Amino acid sequence: MKNKYIAEALGTMVLVLLGCGAAVFNGGATSVAAVLTIAFAFGLSVVAMAYAIGPISGCHINPAITLGVWLSGRMKGSEACGYMLAQVIGALAGSAIIWAIVNSGSITLGATATGANSYAEGNLVPALIAETVFSFIFVFVVLRTTDTENGAGQFAGLAIGLTLVLIHIVCIPLTGTSVNPARSIAPALFEGGTALAQLWVFIVAPLLGGALAALAVKR
Repeated sequence: MKNKYIAEALGTMVLVLLGCGAAVFNGGATSVAAVLTIAFAFGLSVVAMAYAIGPISGCHINPAITLGVWLSGRMKGSEACGYMLAQVIGALAGSAIIWAIVNSGSITLGATATGANSYAEGNLVPALIAETVFSFIFVFVVLRTTDTENGAGQFAGLAIGLTLVLIHIVCIPLTGTSVNPARSIAPALFEGGTALAQLWVFIVAPLLGGALAALAVKR
């Protein structure tokens, strides 16, 4: 594989399939064990894809990261748009596979059938704060560890994946953890209802966090 857009689509598909799949097929975030399972599923998916497609596309698999990379001057705007489109397409493919599994038999589900993000009624502000701050932290780590001069080199993928694990452990009880618009768009489209009505939060907040991370890195 040499096409960076295909790589981004494939990587995002894997992230959504394995991460959201863990939430769907392991009882949802209803216990400490379930939270850890989901957190590590997302984090290890990123680690795996970082080393599998990182040399091809940089393994963004997240529009917030792509925005941060573009604002940091590391890629062209047209390329960034192509990445984001590929990421959403990949996320839709991952969600479609989960949907097909769920609807093709008698699968025992947990708290969610799609892995969509949501927050409790009255918690809009906490959700916005959490998703913005944790997206900032995540994208900041990505930008710093992948810096060509002062980054973490071959350990960047591991640092990024483990950071995502930590973020999920804290944020899952609040929003299910997005910090990735593509990861939220696809499940919400399949679920509809509240998830779709609240989707704007999981697009705006991660992108804002990514932009703030780019600003912090450039200062």
